[in-house]
Formats: sequence, structure tokens, C-alpha cells
Amino acid sequence: MFSGVFQHAIDAKGRTSLPAKFRELLAAQNADKLFVTTDLIDDCLVAFAPASWQRMAEKIASLSMFDERTRLLTRSFIAPAQECPVDKLGRILIPPSLREHAGLGEEITWAGTVERIEIWSPQRWAEVQRKARAPETKAELARRLSELL
Repeated sequence: MFSGVFQHAIDAKGRTSLPAKFRELLAAQNADKLFVTTDLIDDCLVAFAPASWQRMAEKIASLSMFDERTRLLTRSFIAPAQECPVDKLGRILIPPSLREHAGLGEEITWAGTVERIEIWSPQRWAEVQRKARAPETKAELARRLSELL
């Protein structure tokens, strides 16, 4: 389970350190890469461990290719995905097209969200956190959580 929020630098080539906690979780799964793609709702990236990505890709592949929504899904989510190996220094390279989508500059924010990792520009992360702290949003989130417990 990915959790925690971490700030890291990203160099001009797009290399950034994967948080140690996330590297440990990948190692426990015998994985040395992430699959990174565009988020469909927010202007951020989402990264998946190989096993999670495989499960999701298989589900999407089982959908009818003749359905227009399926085509939009695969074009918007599967097509831009990149396999990003973790190097010996614990870094991954985020390709330019993905960095551009998320507005990544010199710093990035990693946010573990259970089965996936979100990758944000610090400014956009701060914006979504402000929205989450609004009283009406907090009350709605508490109601949603109470439904699960």
C-alpha cells in the first residue's frame, strides 16, 4: 500500500528520486519499475507497480474495442503510459510528454494513494489540498469514510 507525501527535486532531464518508502514497497513485490501515465481527472500523473498495472490493463483489454468510451479510455490512459525503470540510484526518468501534462518543473510531489502513486507539481498539489481542507469538503469526506467503516 502506497502512502505518504514526499517532495523531491527533478532535474532538467526528468530524473527524480523515488521515495525510499515506495522503493521498498516495489522491492517487496520484486519490481524495479513503475508504469506512469496521465491522470484522467486531475492535472497530475499516476504511477502503478507492475502487478497493479497488469491487472488494470487486462480489465481494460477485456472491454469491447468497438465501444467509443473504451477507445477514449485507451487513448487517454493506456496510450500515454510509459514504463519507467528505477535505476541503481533509486531514480526514475519521467518522459517530457508526461512532465508537460503534469506541469512538472524543478520540484515534484509524490503522494501515495493506496494502489497508485500520484505525481504532482507542488503548486497543483497545494491547490488540491486547499480544496480538501474546505469545511464542506471535509464534512463530505468524513461522511464518505463513515460509510466504509
